[in-house]
Amino acid sequence: SKDIRPDAIKIGMLHSDEVINVVLKSLNKINVKKIILDPVMIAKGGTKLIDNKSIKTLKLKLIKKVSLITPNIPEAEILTKKKIFSVEDMISAAKILMSLGSKNVLIKGGHLKSRIMYDIFISKNEISVFKNKKINTKNTHGTGCTLSSAIATYYSCGKTLKKSCEMAIKYVN
Repeated sequence: SKDIRPDAIKIGMLHSDEVINVVLKSLNKINVKKIILDPVMIAKGGTKLIDNKSIKTLKLKLIKKVSLITPNIPEAEILTKKKIFSVEDMISAAKILMSLGSKNVLIKGGHLKSRIMYDIFISKNEISVFKNKKINTKNTHGTGCTLSSAIATYYSCGKTLKKSCEMAIKYVN
């Protein structure tokens, strides 16, 4: 609709190259600046949900269009082709994503073997580490989707991206 424009857009799983290209076309048409991409690529059990052609399109074309990309560690490993074992590895992976054209990166650290949860936010001029106690629960299905949706909500209300990430992380935790 032409009368109501979205203030922010959150993009979730894009399972094929065709879908990514349709999304890109739509983004070019509506010209919204606040776009959050949650690059869902792996199912809970470890099954890959996206093929290599789609990953390539996401890396070459879509990542440049978004304000923030929010991969978890396995997704960041796929996008950067680097293994991540530590906070330092998360930071260097985030820097690689920045070099691919991402404006801001939030790597979610729930997969690290640690009692503390580390989430890394990187923009052009800063690196922030958000620390929280890890909650031991099996109920983690959909937390990444909830987090990126919460970030988009705070961001659409005029908060900075960093503040939106910080508030959303507190909300989800």
